[in-house]
Parts: sequence; structure tokens; C-alpha cells
Amino acid sequence: MTRSRRPSVQTTAVLLALAEKPTAWRYGYQLCQQLDIKPGSLYPILVRLADRGLLETAWDTDVPPGRPPRHLYRLTGSGRALATELATTTAGAATATRRTGLTEGWQGA
Repeated sequence: MTRSRRPSVQTTAVLLALAEKPTAWRYGYQLCQQLDIKPGSLYPILVRLADRGLLETAWDTDVPPGRPPRHLYRLTGSGRALATELATTTAGAATATRRTGLTEGWQGA
């Protein structure tokens, strides 16, 4: 039996932030800054979304000398579909406006 429940406010904010540019790779640190979510909350969300097939992950291969490689994230087709669905709901739109600064006219990906 699969459980179907609505994502948390923070998870919704992460999905909607990634949906702003759905094909662009993003760093977790960028998302922390944009959404004002602590790393201890954000990274478990990213791991869960990746485990559910909603995010693609990769390692940054173009790293300046002396810097460790960073993990990159972007939405999969399923992730884009879920973000679009969340953005069209009243709660999703309110969350998008509050958390990511998106306007009401945002159409999603």
C-alpha cells in the first residue's frame, strides 16, 4: 500500500524553487540561501526527493582547485509534474509566494 500525502511546506518550497528553472542544475547551498532553510533540513529533503525519482543528482566536475566537489540537483520529469501540480493548488501558490517570492502569475514548468 502506497501512502499519498501532501509534501511539507519546506518540500513544496524546494520543488517550486527548482521548478523556476527546471533544466538548470542547482547546488544545495543556493537553495538554502534562496529559501532560508537550514542545511540540516534541506539536504534530507533533497535526498528523499532523489530517492523518489523526483530529482536528478550529479557531482560538479568543474571545481576550482582547492575546493571539494559539490552535489548538483535538478527536477526529473516526474518532479516537474509534481511542482506544476503543487503550484496550481491554493496552498502551493501561497507557499510559492511566501517561500520563493514567485508571483501569482507563475505558470510552472
